[in-house]
Amino acid sequence: MRNTRHSPVRHLPLLGLLAALLLSIGLTLAPPAAAADTAATPARVMPLGDSITGSPGCWRAVLWNRLRTAGYTDIDFVGTLGTQGCGQEHDGDNEGHGGELVTNVADQNLLPARLAATLPDIVVMHFGTNDVWSSIAPDRILAAYTKLVGQMRASNPDMRILVAQLIPMNPGSCSGCAQRVVDFNARIPDWARATSTGDSPVTVVDQWTGFSTATDTNDGVHPNAAGDDKIAARWYPALSSVLDAWVPGDPGDPGDPGGGQPACGAVFRATNVWQGGYQGEVTVTNTSASTVSGWTVTVVPAGGARLTQVWNGTSTTATDGTATVTNASWNGTLAPGASATFGFVATTSATAGTPSATVGCTARAAASS
Repeated sequence: MRNTRHSPVRHLPLLGLLAALLLSIGLTLAPPAAAADTAATPARVMPLGDSITGSPGCWRAVLWNRLRTAGYTDIDFVGTLGTQGCGQEHDGDNEGHGGELVTNVADQNLLPARLAATLPDIVVMHFGTNDVWSSIAPDRILAAYTKLVGQMRASNPDMRILVAQLIPMNPGSCSGCAQRVVDFNARIPDWARATSTGDSPVTVVDQWTGFSTATDTNDGVHPNAAGDDKIAARWYPALSSVLDAWVPGDPGDPGDPGGGQPACGAVFRATNVWQGGYQGEVTVTNTSASTVSGWTVTVVPAGGARLTQVWNGTSTTATDGTATVTNASWNGTLAPGASATFGFVATTSATAGTPSATVGCTARAAASS
């Protein structure tokens, strides 16, 4: 601690003289203006997933440094977990919980608290490897994806979401895992198209193609250094594209409070099944803090099924079997947290398995007066 003393009394005459001189020429002393906040607001990026993302998930370090080298300096990786090494300087915050299932995160509502603690603008998600390993059906995993997206949009209505088609998996203890990853990945693009909105787009990033479990993993599951480089290389163009379009504070951009845009989520279940068809039900929930004045749900039935009858909504069906259902006049307005349900009958082939469908929801705001 320094002991040098400064007596303010000595400086008062000088300050008074200076003030008198300035007044004589028509100027006044004013307190220094607060320095302008020229530092750009960083884009907050949450890496979300399981051990492939967080234990240690060194592709994050590779990606961080590639972004910084390319000039993306106003970025902040966020998460409730910290760095786990990786041998190079990087922002190690992440949300990659080893061993976690995306279905458990959805069922137990674990994500909202993590979002509230970190407030991301962009989510980079590679999630579902443990679910696939556990033989959980793709439609259930995608339903968990949909719920998590709804929670992301409740946190930030303009959330940008990058979702990976999972890297290959071929552990010695799971002979069926390799094909199950292929089958699940094939469902992701349709789910993303149904779930994406103009305010909160969902972008699919192909992490599967060109990735080898033999040369790019240590154990058939977790990436080695070569795998980290490949994963980072696949994330980079998608994330840099989002960052190029991201201007904090602009309407419609991540980070802009925007008054809270309405958002909704949709969940499918089969209520009755018979040979050649089934009855389904979709529950639409307002996942935002704003009132929803109308909603539109896309239903992509699996296995070639087609919707033939819909109630509590108005529907149209595309040639590929995708149905678009809009609310009826009496069930379109939903307060925050409120839900509405519509039902349908679908026809299937005689050999169809358990009914499943990918559903996505788009909400409409009340018209301004």
